[in-house]
Amino acid sequence: MRKLTDIVDFTEITPDAAITADRHGGRAKCLQRLIRIDLPVPHTVALSFEAVHRIALGQMPDTEALLAVFGAAPLVSVRPSSQDPDWGGPASILNIGMNDARHRALCDTHGEAAANALYLRFIQAYAVHVARLDPDLFEAEGSSAETVRAALAAYAEEAEEPFPQDPARQLLEVLRSMARAWEGTTARLLRQAKGAPAEAGLGLVVQQMALGLGPEESGSGVIQFVDGTTGQRRITGRYLGQSQGRDAVSRQKQALFLTRDPRGPALEDRCPDLFARLKRFGETCRINLREEMQIEFTIEAGRLWVLDAVRVQRSARSAVRIAVMLADEGIIAREEALARIEPRAVSELLHSQVDPTGRRHVIAQGIAASPGAAVGRLVFGSAAAQASAARGEACILVRRETTPEDIRGMHVAAGVMTERGGMTSHAAVIARGLGVPCVVGVSDMRLNRRDGVLITSDGRKLHEGDIVTLDGTNGQALLGEAKMLPPALDDAFHALMGWAEAACDIGVRANADTPADAETARRFGADGIGLCRTEHMFFEHDRLTVMHEMIFAAGPEDRGTVLERLLPMQRSDFIRLFEIMQGLPVCIRLFDPPLHEFLPQSREGIRELADALDLPLSDVTRRVQALSEFNPMLGMRGVRLGIAVPEIYDMQARAIFEATIEASRKGQPIVPEIMIPLVSAMREVELVKTRIDSLAAAVRTERGVDFAFRLGVMVETPRAALRAGDIAQHAAFLSFGTNDLTQMTYGLSRDDAGRFMGSYVKQGVFAEDPFHVLDTEGVGELLSIGAERGRKARPGIVLSICGEHGGNADSIAFCRTAGFDYVSCSPFRVPVARLAAAQLALGATRRPKHGRY
Repeated sequence: MRKLTDIVDFTEITPDAAITADRHGGRAKCLQRLIRIDLPVPHTVALSFEAVHRIALGQMPDTEALLAVFGAAPLVSVRPSSQDPDWGGPASILNIGMNDARHRALCDTHGEAAANALYLRFIQAYAVHVARLDPDLFEAEGSSAETVRAALAAYAEEAEEPFPQDPARQLLEVLRSMARAWEGTTARLLRQAKGAPAEAGLGLVVQQMALGLGPEESGSGVIQFVDGTTGQRRITGRYLGQSQGRDAVSRQKQALFLTRDPRGPALEDRCPDLFARLKRFGETCRINLREEMQIEFTIEAGRLWVLDAVRVQRSARSAVRIAVMLADEGIIAREEALARIEPRAVSELLHSQVDPTGRRHVIAQGIAASPGAAVGRLVFGSAAAQASAARGEACILVRRETTPEDIRGMHVAAGVMTERGGMTSHAAVIARGLGVPCVVGVSDMRLNRRDGVLITSDGRKLHEGDIVTLDGTNGQALLGEAKMLPPALDDAFHALMGWAEAACDIGVRANADTPADAETARRFGADGIGLCRTEHMFFEHDRLTVMHEMIFAAGPEDRGTVLERLLPMQRSDFIRLFEIMQGLPVCIRLFDPPLHEFLPQSREGIRELADALDLPLSDVTRRVQALSEFNPMLGMRGVRLGIAVPEIYDMQARAIFEATIEASRKGQPIVPEIMIPLVSAMREVELVKTRIDSLAAAVRTERGVDFAFRLGVMVETPRAALRAGDIAQHAAFLSFGTNDLTQMTYGLSRDDAGRFMGSYVKQGVFAEDPFHVLDTEGVGELLSIGAERGRKARPGIVLSICGEHGGNADSIAFCRTAGFDYVSCSPFRVPVARLAAAQLALGATRRPKHGRY
């Protein structure tokens, strides 16, 4: 065989050849690794990205010299070799070099049937992928001599020239076709849609054919040694006699199983020695390549060849188990196991998922706003959701868009779907906090509540009670009950999270509003509660009635009387939180939302409220109108409400202190953290602090028990960040609420921004949705200013963020750099944040989601 040292841009793949993934692609580099570990790889030559680019421009290579490397009368294949196989590439072409003469020779050595099949396959591939002829003209039943002649005749007629007989010309045209296909407009757009650079390079590998057809045992197959869905050790794959490439996968009904199987014959029985060698190859790959690989193999007259190997495609749960197994076996370090897992993929493990191997009948597509999947009956309102829950039936709540009035329905629903909204809409934020699968912005459906009908894009009408599956991970609604996978909170998950916790250098707390949330946070290893939004406790039915009475009370004295009925409810909630989080900090935010959120807005709802309170309809209507605001999110809420209606904060502070005393009797002393929301001036803090200190003194005197607490501020207005030095004088901690801070910094409503945010990001106005990924330039500068001024005024002050951004890797990176003490996020994002923080602490370079090696 001729050496390639004098041929520009062609590199023979040998153990010490200068092959790199950045220059020749992942397939070429993986083949070199297989050769280095002594796997039987057919002779292979790699073409660099530069060479392929020149071919696309018309600078043709010396294909005669290239073919000479493979000896006399070579048969070769050409396969794409991009940096990432997910980016796609042109179809592989097999049996290049087949012509009339080689066909006659193979009839003598391999038999007429094998020779016909090899020649016909090449004619079909060349005609369709190289000459770009109509595929229908080359469809054929079987591979007889007659079908080969018919295919040659069809080619000659359509191409207006005989089928090329010169192997060098055949290879030249194949290379040119593949190079131009890669650089064509359609391929570039497809690559960009998959996240690849438009200018990404393509390498090509030319490999000697292992025929897989002919005498003795011949065929092809694929084998892998772990389950791609679960990650459990299991040999899977297929083998098909008298076949090539991946025929065993596409023709599974005719293929053999690999291991002994009651469903049919297996390669293990037919060729035990070859099967044993394949198992050794898998072990060799796992140890030397430090990865679980899928091997593509061919048996040629009893001789085993390895044509290729790719990293096993895997689900999130499989990726975690594989990484942990490799670390436990000492093949990779624990630090590398942590680096191999994408943090956002961990969220899939915490919820049920639609089984990827099952059938999917998609009826609606939207934005995947909260991961997980659920099966339930359709309901179109919160009351219907609560009624369904009372019957013990899972339901999927469908709304045009949700409001605070829907929270009770969302709490009991198995999943939520909305016609409008984006990643930061009300439905998306609440669903992520609850750990409920959610799909928003389903613009191809129409909800007609009056007729009780949901109309899909294809005109299908669904009614309340119809069963659907909501896939919040992929943003889809599926008709009927899909096959499901349970959450994967197994030993592998807990091992990985344990390693992540050991590596973390920043705290990760949870936003938890109820005892159920706290239990979830504890189960996922949160370092405490960083935000307890107490108003969510008031949306329970029995408490909502008391809230209505408080809102309609005649004055402070009447309000206080009504709030005394809420006091034991709040106290019991706080006791339960403290007991669940025993030994860990709990930060409780005082009442924040405007009061109008607790009142109905519809005429029917107002009438029902008037009946419940036994008040004239006109009085209720006037009160609802009086509490309405033009811009309620910037109106009477947060600390402003606490100062204007101090009885609410008084009741909450007393409930916290009494719960502290009660919970401390049963375990470690509790030191609650009380947080004042929506502060913009130091005087606001002074006023609230004075009342809370007074209440603390009163409770200590009444109960004869001493206790400690810490008072802090939620920084969510730009002015609070700028005046953090003043505010810090009266605060033990500053927790930056990045949801509202982003809204006020940008002048954007996160509930409405979804209508145009996609266009803004696409046109480069914003690099990312600032409600989804922290704006480290604008909002981040306010965080840095606030942190710096807060520390200067009060060294040792505790700093954190507690908005939606707390679970985002980029936000965590910013917080670590700025010296924040912890981040807080929804309970179901705690493992995501923990892993991201660990990777940052370890300086981990994350691997691609998929790759050849």
